[in-house]
Amino acid sequence: MADISINSASELQAEITRLRLLKEEQGTAIQARFSSPSAIFSTVFSLFPKTSNDPKNDIFHQDFFGLISRIILPFALNKTVFRNSNFLVKGIVGFLSQKASHFISEDSLVGLWDNVKSFFDKKGKHVDYGIPPESEAS
Repeated sequence: MADISINSASELQAEITRLRLLKEEQGTAIQARFSSPSAIFSTVFSLFPKTSNDPKNDIFHQDFFGLISRIILPFALNKTVFRNSNFLVKGIVGFLSQKASHFISEDSLVGLWDNVKSFFDKKGKHVDYGIPPESEAS
């Protein structure tokens, strides 16, 4: 909110009146948000984002590795890396690992395994790209 410069008593009275009207409008809006139990529930539920119909976000449509990682990842982190941490840190780790489990799938693990395997398979081997050596090109 910008600072309003007030130079006279009449400007001060006008600003006080404006602020009182604003207070009444905001009070009415807040009262409407909490007027009935259904209004309270809709207010609380509006704080949480809507879930999309994306099957990757649904816990029941994840593959086997995604479901296992939802359990094993927080357990392993809290028992090893964050062993002597307090409840709040362990809760944050659990929440973040639940979010990270959406990225762990069979495809991502197979891709990671293929990358590691190809790294070790290519060591010491000559890869033929179909380009003849310079001595044969002439």
